[in-house]
Amino acid sequence: MNILGIETSCDETAAAVVENGCRVRSSVVASQVDVHHEYGGVVPELAARKHIENICAVVDQAVAGAGIGMGNMDGIAVTRGPGLVGALLVGFSFAKALSYGTGIPWVGVDHLQGHLNSVFLAARPPSFPFVALLVSGGHTAVYHVISHTDARCLGHTRDDAAGEAFDKVAKMLALGYPGGAAISRMAGQGDPEKINFPRAWIDKNGFAFSFSGLKTAVKRHIDTHADYRSHMADIAAGFEAAVVDVLCHKLLHAAEETGCADIAIVGGVAANQRLREAVSKAAGVQGLKLHVPDISLCGDNAAMIAAAGYHHLVDAEGLRGRLDDDVYSRARI
Repeated sequence: MNILGIETSCDETAAAVVENGCRVRSSVVASQVDVHHEYGGVVPELAARKHIENICAVVDQAVAGAGIGMGNMDGIAVTRGPGLVGALLVGFSFAKALSYGTGIPWVGVDHLQGHLNSVFLAARPPSFPFVALLVSGGHTAVYHVISHTDARCLGHTRDDAAGEAFDKVAKMLALGYPGGAAISRMAGQGDPEKINFPRAWIDKNGFAFSFSGLKTAVKRHIDTHADYRSHMADIAAGFEAAVVDVLCHKLLHAAEETGCADIAIVGGVAANQRLREAVSKAAGVQGLKLHVPDISLCGDNAAMIAAAGYHHLVDAEGLRGRLDDDVYSRARI
């Protein structure tokens, strides 16, 4: 069963074709980094306009790359939310129109559920149930994943998402956008123990996150050290270490509390090498199996949407989208 996935929740226009929820036949992502770079973050109106410009070509490339033709698609899956409403509406409306014109069934998919399904596009996926750390520019949460279409949120951030904190600290240090990769490159040249930034545990036995205090601590350090540019690598390394320590602890604690032997990291920040290494080391000590998507599938992509959509169309009693369905901006899972 071949599913065409479409993703336009933020600043990536993406389309992909996935077979049976696990085999990626094609995946195309049109980035808008160059558009938003000068603003230091995503400008919603500009993002929506670029989606309108790109979506036809991106979908055509994905279908052509799959080598099966639109007539052989069994379903269409599109991101319904959460995300930027203007951006979401471009992909959502396109999918509705495509379904209406071709007669191919379609379904709206939760963006976060897509990320949780991204680990099933790897050769050795986890077994249910498992716990997953979903960490990106807009979301940071720990989930107890019961099935492809059912996950329970154990805890989430009370303020900034981890990826958002990376972007904001990168902006403070004038490292450019996107901030995650910039911080990691700079951190690789620094000593994570030189500057001991606070760890926002909130409650070590709970699963809530908070990164606003850490962000403030970095700003205070910059404001009180006129020579901060001479040790920016140490600032980046200390900041990254503070984020990773909290993320790693919460994920491993969730595995202990739920009794799950499989753990996963998904979302854009899952591409962070320090995070991967820290969780992998801790998982090895505790005898847990770590699952992380390929780096190309960590950020926003349509393959994960197609994978999740497959299970909605097949497993979840044949769920189908309706023409009066609408997008939503806030997380529902």
